Formats: sequence, structure tokens, C-alpha cells
Amino acid sequence: MLIGDVARRSGVSARMLRHYESLGLVRPTGRTESGYREYSGEDVRRIFHIESLRSLGLSLRDVGRALDDPGFAPAELVDDLIRQTRDRIAAETDLLTRLRRIGAAEPAGWEDVLQIVVLLRALGSKSAGARQRAALSAVEEVPVPVEALVEAVLSESDPNVAGALRWALAQSGEAGPALPLLAEGLGSPAAEVRKRAVRSIAEISNGTATALLRDALTNPDIVVRAYAALALGARGVADAIPTLIEMIVEGRNDADAADALSALASDPALADRIATGLVDRLASGTTGAPVRRRLTQALADIPGATTSRALAELSHDEDRAVALTATYVLKLRNARE
Repeated sequence: MLIGDVARRSGVSARMLRHYESLGLVRPTGRTESGYREYSGEDVRRIFHIESLRSLGLSLRDVGRALDDPGFAPAELVDDLIRQTRDRIAAETDLLTRLRRIGAAEPAGWEDVLQIVVLLRALGSKSAGARQRAALSAVEEVPVPVEALVEAVLSESDPNVAGALRWALAQSGEAGPALPLLAEGLGSPAAEVRKRAVRSIAEISNGTATALLRDALTNPDIVVRAYAALALGARGVADAIPTLIEMIVEGRNDADAADALSALASDPALADRIATGLVDRLASGTTGAPVRRRLTQALADIPGATTSRALAELSHDEDRAVALTATYVLKLRNARE
């Protein structure tokens, strides 16, 4: 079979076949009387073997070793090819992500493109100061794509940078597109990511964010539930009351939870509900003195007769600190009336 026939059947160009021959990968079995290369069926099979190995990413040098060296073991080379392929995929994926983010920012010109690239690089800097400046610049200069801000805020461990990123996200005008991405963060297997996600949602003040915070009250993570309850309490959402009371009982951000209940209790329709919830926990019979002290302190800022009756009973509590606290609070309430 002449070289032209082999090229047509194999899909390998005549030029490449000559290159293979120069490297010693394929040696035509013979020559015709006219001096043309003549390939046998075995030669053609070897060409197909070469192309198969090349399709795996092997270099021509490694292809030659694989075909001619009986002691050649493929396992190590295949493992190395897997690693190289993974690295290449990761690099290409990063590039694709950057390109999509630049496109999402709708740059007006190449100057905008360059500024976005600089900001994206700064968000990934090892310097906390550089990351913080990039977060602030994301609002003041060319907007950074919302996906990049969400990714940054969910991975940021420095509290100052995280605060700047949350602010930038809330101010970006694209909080709506950010919320589905942050909602995914609430389901992350990493506790820190879940915490960063709920704190970021808490700083976005639209109705969708409030709905996500309501849903977060049933999250298995108590930290997520606590941040959601505090944010909802500040927004006057009554759904947060049970979680806020539970936080006081457990001593988890109890002072903040008590402040949130106090703010909610400014609504007369909620004051008695809050007082009843606190009193019910006092009456459960399973609360130790530290819990009763926290519940008593929480009752201090809740108006209404239910609270006054509970404080009167607590003024005779067996724990001296509870009794003194209740007595003092009652005295202040009576002075105001």
C-alpha cells in the first residue's frame, strides 16, 4: 500500500507519516520498483496504534517507548497524564470563569476589561489589604461581577475583608442575582461557608432575602438559625421569636437575642406572645439557675401584665441572683408606671 493510500485510509497526512518515519515510529516494509514507500497491513495497524496512544495525550517519544519497549509500564505514565489533564482542565475552567465574569460586567471598552481583570486578581490576592481595597473598589469603580463577589465573600476568613465584601454585595445593585448563589452557600457542608452565607443574606434588605432568612430558621445549623433570627428580629418578623428565645435558653448570643425580642415587643401585638414564650420556658421545670437569670434579664424589656406577674414570682426565686434581678426590674417598671 502506497503512502497516499495509507493517508486516505488512516486519516494521517502523508507529511505526518514521513515525520513518523523520521522518528523511527513507522518503517515502511519496503519500496516499490519505482522507489515509493510501501506499507504492509502490519504497518497500517501500527499507525492506528500510534494515533490511539496520541489521543490519550502521550508524546511521540512515549508512544515509541510504549510500542517498542517490552519493559515499559504504563501505570506511572497514565497517572501522570491524569494529573496533567486535571491541571489543564482546572486552568481552562478558571479561564472560562474569568471570561464569563468579564462578559457579565458588560464592559464598555478595553479599559473597563483591564480594570475588571485587576479587581478580580486583587480579590484573589494573599494580602488582606488588597482584597479589602478590591471589595471597596467593586462599588466605587467598575462593578465586579456578582458571582466573583459571592465566591469571595463565601471564602473570606479575614473579618474586615469579609465585612467590606458583604457591604459591596449589598450595595452592588445586583443583590437579587447574588441571593440564589448565597442560598446555595447555606447548604454547604462547611460550617464557615454556611455562616458567611447567612451573614451576607442578612445585609441584603429586600423581600427575597427576608424569605431566605425565614427558611434559614429551620436550617440544621444552629449558627445559621441564630444569625437568621437576629436579622429577622431587626426587621420585625415575628417568625424569629421561638429561635430568639431558644438562643437565650442556650446562652448563644443571648444578649443580642434579648435586644431583638425587645425591639419586636415594641409591637403590642407581639409583646404578650414574647412574654408568654419566655414564661413558658421558665415554667418548664428543666431550667437551671443560669438559664433563669438569662430569661429574667430578657423579660426586663418586655412590657405587659404577663411579664410583671412572672417577675413578681421570680423575685422569690431560690437563686439569689435571679431574685435580685427580678426585684430590681420590677422596681424600675413600677417607677415608670
